[in-house]
Amino acid sequence: MLKKSIQIISVLMLVIACKQQQARRPKQHSTSNFYEEVIAENKKLNALEKARLEAFLKQDTTQTYIASSTGFWYTYNVKDTVKTEMPEKNDIVEITFNITDVLGNVIYPTQQKTYKVDKEDFIPGLQDGIKLMKQGETITFVIPSYRAFGVTGDGNKIGINQPIKSTLTINKLIKNEIN
Repeated sequence: MLKKSIQIISVLMLVIACKQQQARRPKQHSTSNFYEEVIAENKKLNALEKARLEAFLKQDTTQTYIASSTGFWYTYNVKDTVKTEMPEKNDIVEITFNITDVLGNVIYPTQQKTYKVDKEDFIPGLQDGIKLMKQGETITFVIPSYRAFGVTGDGNKIGINQPIKSTLTINKLIKNEIN
């Protein structure tokens, strides 16, 4: 009886083992659905960062910050109410600027740069901010990470998703004759 049971079990195992296995199909991911999820998550993170920066700026009672239409804040340190010319595409500006974290800790000390407006790669928030200025003005910009160096940082001193602050002065504005 025991021998017969072992034989039956062996035959059953042989039949089951010889049955053709079907390959598992990979799970299908919808590319558009994936991107929609990533975009939704980034919007949440950006809104959270924006709320934190706005709360931080409200605590600074010594300055009045203006919200730009492109997602950064700025305050005038030196404002010129007489001049009217502002930089436009292809103009050249000679600037002095620094980069700090939002608490004011220096990341990059003050440096000078010649910048051709909208024709050279520069910090996106500052590219837009320069076009709000006149020669001789000094403005402090508070730039959220998504308008600065974003999810990659600068690969050096500015971290991933790090908002920055920059005080920038236009020392000289050279208008392009084509404009």
